Formats: sequence, structure tokens, C-alpha cells
Amino acid sequence: MPSADLRQDDNFLVKMRGIMERTSAKRIVLGITGGIAAYKAAELARLLVKQGVEVQVAMTEAACHFITPTTMQALTGRPVLVNQWDAVDNGMAHIDTSRAADAIVIAPATADFIAKLAHGLADDLLSTLCLARDCPLLVAPAMNKQMWGNPATRRNVAQLAQDGVTLLGPASGEQACGEEGMGRMLEAEQLAQDIVAFLQPKLLSGVKVLLTAGPTYEAIDAVRGLTNRSSGKMGYALAQAAQELGANVTLISGPTALNKPHGARVVDVTSAAEMFDAVKQHVADADIFISVAAVADYRPAQTSAQKIKKSGGKLTLELTPNPDILAYVAELPEPPFCVGFAAESEKLREHAAAKRKTKNIPLLAANLAQTAIGSDDNELLLFDDAGEHVLPCADKLTLARALMRHVLKLYQQGAKQ
Repeated sequence: MPSADLRQDDNFLVKMRGIMERTSAKRIVLGITGGIAAYKAAELARLLVKQGVEVQVAMTEAACHFITPTTMQALTGRPVLVNQWDAVDNGMAHIDTSRAADAIVIAPATADFIAKLAHGLADDLLSTLCLARDCPLLVAPAMNKQMWGNPATRRNVAQLAQDGVTLLGPASGEQACGEEGMGRMLEAEQLAQDIVAFLQPKLLSGVKVLLTAGPTYEAIDAVRGLTNRSSGKMGYALAQAAQELGANVTLISGPTALNKPHGARVVDVTSAAEMFDAVKQHVADADIFISVAAVADYRPAQTSAQKIKKSGGKLTLELTPNPDILAYVAELPEPPFCVGFAAESEKLREHAAAKRKTKNIPLLAANLAQTAIGSDDNELLLFDDAGEHVLPCADKLTLARALMRHVLKLYQQGAKQ
């Protein structure tokens, strides 16, 4: 449950439920064909269901030799379609199933099935379903590197692209045959991210979003430094949420252990000064600036190129202020739409409201440092000209999507003024 400092009344969770909607009401058909990468389809289905996507699985007969329909039914909660002649949907499963879907995703897509798609063949349920569809088709190729590089496969893939089919991958890496090269299916986590992004309305198409994320590290000597416990998870989640809405995203990141957001331009920095320089280089092109990074307020006035040896006595450090990146951006003659973050340990409302006023920015998101830093879940209190808005406790990607919807609303209002 959210902390008492955020709770305004006992019914606020109900009042804010609309803000926290996920990707519910989105439906996909997940087509699985006969390749060893079929095992990844189980994790893909699980991740999509977790994101609120309704998944209807359709499998080829060959796919059933690699993973069972029972497994996929357990993960999705829906009977799996395999045989065109099953007595369901009045024998029209290939019609009814595609009409109810927002997209069809083939993962894995073998060389054989890609050839069927390219040439319009329909000799089983899944290929017939794809041919009879009136929704987008996404294909995640998975095959041996020689098969991927074969001229016939290259022609078939080119034909799919020409026909408007979206290709997801493949990747290069170790393959089941023991060889290494291009043709490996993307990992389930990346595929899920790409599919969810595809399903989102592209309300920020053409909009350039610049974000900062993670901690900064201020060197004391060759091995020691000043930093903080920020994981960067919230900033990375916001980068993903912005991309899902179609934005062009540039992420300036301090040191983190996170995987780079797929599709975003990432600029790696270490210190606050480096982050400041990177922001100055990119901010002129930004329409929206989101300052999520936990930038160190101070840095050592002097640093040592060598390790400072322990002498047994006290070590005194003189600290000097770092530049205020958010203030700099907000004070530009023509600033982008600015979103700030405040992590407080007490008096959350008081300190956050004061920070928004001091920075003179349209939106500030505040949270308690004790519960936010390093955790997978968070809760946010938003401050704008209309007042306060609670985003109740949820995983950080869900929060990021809700926050980006709020940013979008305010950004569009400003564009109309």
C-alpha cells in the first residue's frame, strides 16, 4: 500500500484506477512454428500476459514436437489452436481468430514458414490464419545462420518487408546447432517489449524526448568516489514508455547495471559534469526533457590521479557544488517541456512543491527515497498547475506509462496554447 504521506483518502486507489490501466483490451495471436526456439515462446507468452495483453496461441503440428499446447494453454488461460479441422468456431477459426486480434505475432518463424508467408501458401491453420488476417503481422525469424543467409530466405524476407510485415530480429549469437551467427531469435524480454510498443498508439510520434537516468559518480582519487544508490530503473522505464508512444528517445545514463533500452539512443556518462555536457549537446533538439537522474549535488574540489594512502589520521574533503542540470534547461530562452523528479526522505509534499516552484517547471514527480531507490516498485505524487495527482504503488514500468500519459496530456495542452 502507498505510504501515509501519499495517501489523501481511503478511496484514492479507486479514483486513480483509470490512470493505471495497462495494455488491457489488446489481443494478439501468438503463432508458434516448429523450431527449437519454440521454448522461448512460453516465456514470451508469460511476459505478454503479465503486461495485460490477451494471448491466443496457434501452433503448427511441427511446433507441438518442441513445446506442448498444454504448456501454452496453462500460460495464457486459453485453449490452443492447432488443427484447422477442430470442431470449433464453426470451422472458421482462421477467420474468427484474426478478426478478434490487434496483431498476429509469429515467434519463432522458421525458414519454411517465412517461405509460406512470402508466397501466400495456406496449408494449415496458422498459415491460413495469416493469409486471412485483417490485422498487422509481426515475424520473429529463428533459424541456422546458413538458412538465414540463403538467397531464397533473403528473397522471402525482402518480400515480407515489401508486403508490410514487421520483422523482429533476428539476432546474432550462439545457435542450437553449436554454430554462432545471425539467425537466432530475439530473447523473450526484448520481443515482449517490441510487441507492447507496437500495440501502443503512437501519440508521441515525431516528438523528441531527452531523459537523464541513474546515479553520477564523482571521483575522489583513482579508486574512490562519491555516488548514491540510484539504480536507474525509473529512468529506463520512462525511456521505454516514451518509445512505446512513438517518441524519438535519447537517454543520458549514469553508471547502471541495466540493459540499454532497445531502440533508444543511449549516451553513457559517469560524472555530473559529463552528464551536464551531454545534456547541453542534445537539449536543443528536445521537445520534452525528463530529469530522472540522481545527480550528485557536490563533487570533490580536488581529485587525486593516484590512490590516496591511508595515513591513520582524518581525511578532509572539500566539496564544491555541481551544476543544476534541470535548472539550466528550464531557464533556456526556449526550453523544452520540463519534467523534474524529487526524491525526499521526509515532508514529501512540502519539499516537492517548493522544488517545482524554484525550478519553474510544469511538472514534478516526487517519491520517498526510502521506498523508491533500488526497488522494482514505486509510488509517485505528481505536481502541476492543476494540483496534486497520485500514482499509486505499482511496478516502475506501469508507473512510467501512467506518468508518460500525464506528460502527454500536459504537453499537448501547451502545444495548443
